[in-house]
Amino acid sequence: MAAGSKKVIIAALIGNSLIAVTKFIASSMTGSSAMFSEGIHSLVDTGNQGLLLYGLKASQKPADKYFPFGHGKEIYFWSFVVSILIFALGSGISIYEGVHHILHPEEISSPMINYIVLGLAIIFEGAALYIAFKEFNKTRGNRSYLGAVKDGKDPSLFVVLFEDSAAMLGLFVALIGITLAQVTGDAWWDGVASVSIGVILGLTAVWLAIETKGLLIGEAASQETVESIRKIVTVKDEINGVNEILTLHMGPEFILVNISLNFRNDITTDTLAELIDNLVKEIKEKHPFVKRVFVEAEALKELGDHHD
Repeated sequence: MAAGSKKVIIAALIGNSLIAVTKFIASSMTGSSAMFSEGIHSLVDTGNQGLLLYGLKASQKPADKYFPFGHGKEIYFWSFVVSILIFALGSGISIYEGVHHILHPEEISSPMINYIVLGLAIIFEGAALYIAFKEFNKTRGNRSYLGAVKDGKDPSLFVVLFEDSAAMLGLFVALIGITLAQVTGDAWWDGVASVSIGVILGLTAVWLAIETKGLLIGEAASQETVESIRKIVTVKDEINGVNEILTLHMGPEFILVNISLNFRNDITTDTLAELIDNLVKEIKEKHPFVKRVFVEAEALKELGDHHD
């Protein structure tokens, strides 16, 4: 998953950096507000992808005495920062520029330059979106797209997917705005397009913030994973019942599991220790992302908690 995420981010980073330069050049040559907003959009996206790459690298640092469960949540933190930057910089500047051009419209010169740049941007952005969509589909399985985003534990994938989707929509909005400004002769259409791009970015940022907040606070593993662990545990004759199974994603590929079990009263200490060791091994083999398992023996309080 991490390799796929990195591939998606690097593709988007290269595409957005090239697009940003061409958009700013076109904006300076034509005076288009929508094109300037698109340049800001691509520049912010480029910076965001840099932050996501840093988050991926930081999340892979090994555990230490200060962070005994590793640094997996780094990617959650930086994904949340990305959503804030999209809102504050991308959306804020685009809306400001758009309002300014609505109140003080300026005629767009050499509109053909804008059309060429937007056409090239659509091609580059489309390629990046295709790569992001392809990698996202690998993790989606049989779930719906919205369900996969809601259940997804690797935010770097859907953050880039959201960004690229918003970028494609923004490009078409800019194209419509510039075309209307040229056809009607009303330059304020360019400003309207810029405000619309800002609104698109704002909505994207809010959605991303909502999706990443849960991961940052601490989301449980999928229901399928929890039920699978429950099945592994309940088939053991030495276990009378399962009190609770608590899971927590410490990172996209790190699940912490805490299981409270009620063991038979006649079980020996040696048998209990061997049973718990086998349970931990079986759970980890079935679910490679489960890195730590804690088992609480309810029926034998004097044994305390056994952990691996």
